[in-house]
Amino acid sequence: MPELPEVETVRRGLEPVLSGARLARVRANRPDLRFALPDGFVQRLTGASILRLDRRAKYLLAPLDRGDTLVMHLGMTGRFEIATPAGATRPGDFAHAVTRDEKHAHVVFETEGKDGKAGAAVTYYDPRRFGFMDLIATDVLDRHPWFAAMGPEPLGEAFSAKTLVAAFAGRKQGPKTLLLDQKTVAGLGNIYVCEALHRARISPFKPAGTIAGKRLGPLVAAIKAVLAEAVEAGGSSLKDFAATDGALGYFQHRFRVYDRARQPCPTPGCEGVIAREVQAGRSTFFCPVCQV
Repeated sequence: MPELPEVETVRRGLEPVLSGARLARVRANRPDLRFALPDGFVQRLTGASILRLDRRAKYLLAPLDRGDTLVMHLGMTGRFEIATPAGATRPGDFAHAVTRDEKHAHVVFETEGKDGKAGAAVTYYDPRRFGFMDLIATDVLDRHPWFAAMGPEPLGEAFSAKTLVAAFAGRKQGPKTLLLDQKTVAGLGNIYVCEALHRARISPFKPAGTIAGKRLGPLVAAIKAVLAEAVEAGGSSLKDFAATDGALGYFQHRFRVYDRARQPCPTPGCEGVIAREVQAGRSTFFCPVCQV
């Protein structure tokens, strides 16, 4: 599933054509994705203007001038493509183009052009239909079950060592398990937690409550750094995910531990070998020598 950097890459790619745009036409080629589209989906969007394009954790949020917010989640295989007279947008560094299949083009947003120029067509593709969209009243969005219990954004100022001190206190679970809990911090996923824990040299299995407080500042810094680097690189794009121009993210070529089992640890001076273990049903990649 796309993680925070992939979703932020998509947001940045969509923002120039959707933020401030009026939706002249909307087409839903099927009544559902992972869940049924809300009642009146096409009618409620047609003619509405998108005030801006935000992201909360792994959700894309488009507040509308009519009082609703269009909430979009990519699921495992969801992606957007933009068609404009000027061509495709490239919000990061990419490799390997992905061909599109029109039978998976489920929702199309067409924006109103300006000064006689053609607008943009933004198409949502989703072969497995694990993504979803909804319209939620903007003034109650923070209280919606999807968002009410979410922790702070990891790239925001509200996420700090104090966040982890409170979340880890007295806990027997490993730090990876707690960092993947969206109540601790919003939007972190398996890939980047593995990478951040390796940078901070913290074992993913060490009982979180026993980790010294002085180590949590460097862990927060590692989380912020790895996410910022991944956003700059356009995400990782493992398997199905693609950016808005149909190209794959490049950060996968910078992984230190993820998917590198049995390879030498890249930490200077470390003679360890990257290992893989299943933790809470997910693959955990780590160095058993320098992560303690």
